[in-house]
Amino acid sequence: MDHGNPPIRRVVIVGGGTAGWMSAALLSKLLFRGYEITLVESDEIGIIGVGEATIPGIKDYNHLAGIDLTEMIRATQATFKLGIEFVNWREPGFRYIHGFGKIGTDLMWLHPHQLWLKLAALGQAKHFDLYSLNTLAARQNKFCFPDPRNPGSPMGHLDYAYHFDASLYARFLRTRSEAQGVARIEGRIVEVEQRAGDGVVESVVLADGRTIEGDLFVDCSGMRSLLLGQTLGVGYEDWNHWLPCDRALAVPCESVSPLTPYTRSTAHGSGWQWRIPLQHRIGNGHVYSSAHLSDEEAAATLLAHLDGKALADPRPVRFAPGKRRKAWDKNVVAIGLASGFLEPLESTSIHLIQTGILRLVALFPGQGFNAADIAEYNRQHNFEFDDVRDFIIAHYKVTNRDDTPFWNHVRNMDVPDSLAERLELFRASGRFFVHGKAELFREESWVQVLIG
Repeated sequence: MDHGNPPIRRVVIVGGGTAGWMSAALLSKLLFRGYEITLVESDEIGIIGVGEATIPGIKDYNHLAGIDLTEMIRATQATFKLGIEFVNWREPGFRYIHGFGKIGTDLMWLHPHQLWLKLAALGQAKHFDLYSLNTLAARQNKFCFPDPRNPGSPMGHLDYAYHFDASLYARFLRTRSEAQGVARIEGRIVEVEQRAGDGVVESVVLADGRTIEGDLFVDCSGMRSLLLGQTLGVGYEDWNHWLPCDRALAVPCESVSPLTPYTRSTAHGSGWQWRIPLQHRIGNGHVYSSAHLSDEEAAATLLAHLDGKALADPRPVRFAPGKRRKAWDKNVVAIGLASGFLEPLESTSIHLIQTGILRLVALFPGQGFNAADIAEYNRQHNFEFDDVRDFIIAHYKVTNRDDTPFWNHVRNMDVPDSLAERLELFRASGRFFVHGKAELFREESWVQVLIG
């Protein structure tokens, strides 16, 4: 123990929802005794709660949090997910699946996709989906758990995630968190008190006059970013020039058969529509560019492409794609939407919550709040957001579509240099390299999207 940097004792999480309760559940599980964890949320403030699809890393979170798989599936109406089907992205009528897991045998000097590209040019290769176990299983609505006892078999490499009801997941985690000692306080925050001189957050004041003091504050207040953005004034890096979609409409509909083990993303004239099958309903949403489509037109498109009867009116969400320039400042760490927003095209929202929490645990501060720890947290945060941003932009940039002003815009737009270099290398030689272990999406993911 660093006696010059004694441990903090009071952790205050501001905001509930998925980010707040994921933070509470994991921190209360992993931190040693002696920590007091309080979560403040208000029933008056709504949550977005449309994120329902995950990627395979969610299994690591559930394991660390001590969550029983069967219990979680039952509580959240969850289904299994083998990948994401993309429809109409390259051109109208074309579809492919970005499947989880490995593809073929990597010979180190020769990668499966390079052999496929050569044979495809000669007319001797079938659809790339046919060479992945995950995508083959998804097409046939099949699922089974991977078999780690036989790593030489393709079954040893099957990978998966979940679809679940995000509000039910938060409720499930709340029950676990409170059983692990987390204190939930109902109330609306009306004031944030800061220490004179350095601006460190000392407490939050509720509408009824109660004051909640803390040493470390975790900002899970959503896009408001109450502590990091509004109080500490950390700026926002807007990426709307690369990601023009800035609105979404979400609506559930009745379930239909068969229950598909994959998410579907269907490109429309000025954006795309998600389809997420749960046990009890299907989650749907239309993500679109308000510069190219009116809200009324977006709603009509969404409702016209549902598989079953709508169970509610479409709920609007406005957002600005981008990130906070820092996710940790002074004694405040932002998790989830308070740290940035990227459209849910590759189901990364819940994963970014998870990695933010794990990063906090790995760099957990003492009362001195070491500047080197904070700088490293922010470096990793920025790298991860930039990496996911580039992957999402690539879906738009590599399209052949020219049938609407929206698709003409994204096809011809300039992209970040980091992405432009990768695209040029792939166009020139079919080569793709990850830049390190910190990258979220591996070679197989990039290749499936670039080929698709």
